[in-house]
Amino acid sequence: MEQVFDGSGCTGANVSPALAWTDPPEGTQSFALMVHDPDAPTGGAGFWHWIVLDIPAGVSELPKGAGAAGGGDGLPGGARMLVNDYAAAWGGPCPPEGDAAHRYDFTLYALPSEKLDVPEGASKAVHGFMINATALGKATFQGKFGR
Repeated sequence: MEQVFDGSGCTGANVSPALAWTDPPEGTQSFALMVHDPDAPTGGAGFWHWIVLDIPAGVSELPKGAGAAGGGDGLPGGARMLVNDYAAAWGGPCPPEGDAAHRYDFTLYALPSEKLDVPEGASKAVHGFMINATALGKATFQGKFGR
C-alpha cells in the first residue's frame, strides 16, 4: 500500500518504490524510466504512472520517494520527470474497483546521449518513440495490483 495512489478511491501512501540496476550496455550516457499500466480502461492507451528522463549514466538506483513532486531528495541531479497521466511526479496504482489486477510495467532504458533530444512540449508518445528508437538496451519488470 506504500506505493498505491492516494485518491480516486484508493488510500495508499503514493510513494515511488526504490529501484536499482547494474551492468548497463557499453556507450550508455543516460537512462530513462517509464512506468505504464497497459490494462487501464483508456481505449487502448493505457496509463502512464511515472516517466523519468536524463538519469545520469553513473546513477544505478533511485531511492524510495524519488518520484515525489519536485523530485524530493532522491531524484539525481540532471534528471527530470515528465508529466505523466497524473502530474510530473509518481502516481501509484489505483485500478478501478472490481477490475482484475492491473499490470504495471517498469522499463529502464539505456540511452546513448546525456539528454533526450525531444522538442519542448512533445507528447508522451513522442518521448516514448524517441526513447525506443535510440535505446541501447532495456530492462523490464512487472508488478500487479488490484482491489
